[in-house]
Amino acid sequence: MSKRKATNWNYPTSIWFGHERTKDIVKACEHLNIKNPLIVTDEALVTLPIIEDLINPLKNENISFTLFSDVQSNPSAKNVEDGVKVFNENACDGVIAFGGGSALDAGKTIAFMSGQSLSIWDFEDVGDNFLRANIEGIAPIIAIPTTSGTGSEVGRASVITNSETHAKKIIFHPLMLPSLVILDPNLTYGLPKHITAWTGIDALVHSLEAYFAPGFHPMADGIALEAISLIKNNLVLAYENGNNENARANMLVAAMMGATAFQKGLGSVHSIAHQLGGLFNTPHGLANSIILPYALRQNKSAIQDKMKKLCVFLDIQNPSLESFIDYIIDLRQTLGIPSNLSEAKISDDRADEIGVLAYADPSTATNAKKLEIEDLTVLFKAAHSGNYDLLKDY
Repeated sequence: MSKRKATNWNYPTSIWFGHERTKDIVKACEHLNIKNPLIVTDEALVTLPIIEDLINPLKNENISFTLFSDVQSNPSAKNVEDGVKVFNENACDGVIAFGGGSALDAGKTIAFMSGQSLSIWDFEDVGDNFLRANIEGIAPIIAIPTTSGTGSEVGRASVITNSETHAKKIIFHPLMLPSLVILDPNLTYGLPKHITAWTGIDALVHSLEAYFAPGFHPMADGIALEAISLIKNNLVLAYENGNNENARANMLVAAMMGATAFQKGLGSVHSIAHQLGGLFNTPHGLANSIILPYALRQNKSAIQDKMKKLCVFLDIQNPSLESFIDYIIDLRQTLGIPSNLSEAKISDDRADEIGVLAYADPSTATNAKKLEIEDLTVLFKAAHSGNYDLLKDY
């Protein structure tokens, strides 16, 4: 099978897709009139050879840039503050966010905060807080993902950790949507198998929760369905052979589609996973991967009819919620993902606190069914112990 041809799309933003498209970074900067970018990446990626794929074309054209890599796996407000300081001290005029979800979220927020006078927490995604922003102070953003999971490259928000409270908060503004995205499957070839697995399930969770979120949004539903299909047909292939060109390309596109679809909403998987990232620094994709089947079971009454349609679309035998959960459990086993949070070395001694924090998470409001604090506490306990019987009354 021949590799996917390079192409450009303009939904939901300008997207340049194709193998080795990172070489077009100079054209991308020219397109947005960025002459002195801040490259935001993470501590691990800055040491790997693929960073050269980005900076060498800039060097060859004598384009000045500054590299910032002080970004944690769950980016904090301190990371953003430090990045804004470097941005302004070097008179940067745009951001190139390069990496996984953490680097993309940090880069987008640095670009947003580079010209703001208010605190980052004044822009938490609550009500109309985004209207407080000085839109003239938002720098243009080029996003280049190196994993196939978060889809942050097409998102209008970032998840940032408050280091004092360990709570994750969503920072939102419509102009945090990158002006240009480069989707280059070649950047994902060297991903470790566990990262391929975790980020792939993360993309699947985005699409599933968007599909089952209440409300009428047929465009989001359609995008979510196609993304789920792409993931079903390509995640294991990418996991087993990291150099499978088309599998990597399809997973990268599926991740972007999942993030586009979840403008409709997310759900309780994310409500819990966000807290595990903030409290225990648990990788987001890993947390989502473990929680998913338990959340599906808890949401049974709200999703079982729509799930049958999804199973038919995916050609899953005996279309039902139970069959789909069995598929997810088998998929996790194939990908080497733990079956419960205890196996991932996460403590359960803060279960009640996690329930309270999860209830306040914005994802809870768009869950497939209404959940209370005690429901989310039960969900965490079930996912921690692996005991589905805790969810039998749902």
